[in-house]
Amino acid sequence: MNVLLRAGIWLTAFIELAIGVVATMTPQAFYDYMPWVNLAPPYSEHLIRDYGAMNLALGLVTVVAAITMDRRMVHTALAAYLLFAIPHLLFHLTHHHNYAMAQAVGETAALTFAVLLPVTLLALTWPRPATATSRSSRRSA
Repeated sequence: MNVLLRAGIWLTAFIELAIGVVATMTPQAFYDYMPWVNLAPPYSEHLIRDYGAMNLALGLVTVVAAITMDRRMVHTALAAYLLFAIPHLLFHLTHHHNYAMAQAVGETAALTFAVLLPVTLLALTWPRPATATSRSSRRSA
């Protein structure tokens, strides 16, 4: 389970860092070529660079969590990701005015994945109840 958790945290970090680099370094390209971004005008270089920098910061925290696998660090990184991902999804669910149906469905699916990934990873950190086999082997030891 630890391998799956670590892989998921690295995936989360990669996504955040990739978005962060593109949005910070090339905000116009991020606006023009990232799916769905230009459907919610107007363009603001300042806003996109800030969004990119926020993603870089969150990516750094997530990389530290992936490297250390410290329980508090993992929980903090995933909770921070959710504090962004949930309101982001909720906003977009109610702002599909300029979207074709396929665009709205695609964006909703991607942003729902962005919520479900950290929720799933958090679930992997929950303690597992002891099974009958593990309880009996502890008693005999």
